[in-house]
Amino acid sequence: MARVALVTGGTRGIGGAISKALQAAGYKVAANYAGNDEAAAKFKAETGIPVFKFDVGDFDASAAGVAAVEGEVGGIDILVNNAGITRDGFFHKMTKDQWSAVIRTNLDSLFNVTRPVIDGMRARSFGRIVVISSINGQKGQMGQVNYSASKAGDIGFVKALAQENANKGITVNAICPGYIGTEMVAAIDPEVLKAKILPQIPVGRLGDPSEIARAVVFLASDEGGFITGSTLTINGGQYFA
Repeated sequence: MARVALVTGGTRGIGGAISKALQAAGYKVAANYAGNDEAAAKFKAETGIPVFKFDVGDFDASAAGVAAVEGEVGGIDILVNNAGITRDGFFHKMTKDQWSAVIRTNLDSLFNVTRPVIDGMRARSFGRIVVISSINGQKGQMGQVNYSASKAGDIGFVKALAQENANKGITVNAICPGYIGTEMVAAIDPEVLKAKILPQIPVGRLGDPSEIARAVVFLASDEGGFITGSTLTINGGQYFA
């Protein structure tokens, strides 16, 4: 029987690529999304992947969402915590709402979605948890104190949870993408991208979402079972962790 994978923020961008790659690798995939009903409906129509709308920043909503996934698709064997947002601004001008929104979605969500699935993984003696962090969680980024803090927290979460569950056949790993060609990056002024961002990337280009997705597929596989507590840096040489 095919294993079941849940991808948060799984209908667009990196998350959409991960969902499609896991499906192509033979997994039964469920994709979570937060609010864009039109994009989610289009994704479902194109891929046949069932979509589930719930707020990963809310514990009760996440628990109900996980229960809905397990009721329709099956017990979750692979969890990809991908959902994330930005609310950028210099810290001395940052509002509490900007701080809280990012911490809630990018960091609290790890507890909210992982907690309801971990017992099932432990009972089945198998699990794969992959957290999509960021290069800016490794090196920090001006104007992103909230985002950098949340993504650095992701890495600490991975290291601790990996130790707790290694003897239960569960691996927990992080992936830190650099600049990837998603809608978020496409919104950057092309001149800024050309003059200030691409020169920082030794390979001379943006990453493709599929390059992150392929790494997730490997970490989710049986062949990736000896890798846990690790951070995989995929940034074209921009930063060496």
